[in-house]
Amino acid sequence: MSRLATLVLRITWATRQHNVRLAIAANVFVNAGILILYLLNLIFTQRILRATHPKIGWHAILSITFKVFYAAIGAALAMVITAAIIGAYTLNTSTLEKVRDVQLAAITFLLIFVTLPLVLLALAHFLPHSSDEEHFGQGSMTKKKVIVLLVACLLITIAGFKAGTAWMPPHPITKPAWYHSKASFYIFNFALEITVLFILTLSRPDKGFHVPNGSKGPGDYTRLSISAGPEITREEREMYGVDKV
Repeated sequence: MSRLATLVLRITWATRQHNVRLAIAANVFVNAGILILYLLNLIFTQRILRATHPKIGWHAILSITFKVFYAAIGAALAMVITAAIIGAYTLNTSTLEKVRDVQLAAITFLLIFVTLPLVLLALAHFLPHSSDEEHFGQGSMTKKKVIVLLVACLLITIAGFKAGTAWMPPHPITKPAWYHSKASFYIFNFALEITVLFILTLSRPDKGFHVPNGSKGPGDYTRLSISAGPEITREEREMYGVDKV
């Protein structure tokens, strides 16, 4: 839905190139649509860490840190939108410099945010195995880790391209750099996003990364799955030692 809206706005903008409001809306949607994937991959990684190392994954400090990062994503989006609007309606050099600083800060934060799943995945994989390790969803933990890793690498490529091009010095309009081309824009944005969506769709994250409702602490993934009775799958009942009902 987000990307359909983005492309519709870009097509409309192409037919009304002097409409500033359309230009702002199209550019905002280009940057905002990807945030959903950033958040999803971090949530999936958080569930892996909570399952493999419950005491660490469910620790209050880490939970608060996640909430702060989620709020910061919204703040970064608000910064980008505000800066885009101000920059589109001013020619003041000082104001434009401040707008650029805000945009660089926001896009750099997003790059840092999108690397967090790799850090958490490394903790989940390399820390000594916990005796309280749990299982959730369908499929092996290795499969879940591979999915998160692939998605994280693709999202880092997208965020890295945006951050890298943003930090590059301005180029004359008559001599654009390679990353200003249409091919670069569509490959490093929409093509990679489509690849991520294919990976997630084919891997069925609604089943593989599903956790029981009401999970609030260590042991809930197992305890609430068992109490769900008929709602859990046969594989899960065998895994937890629950008789078939």
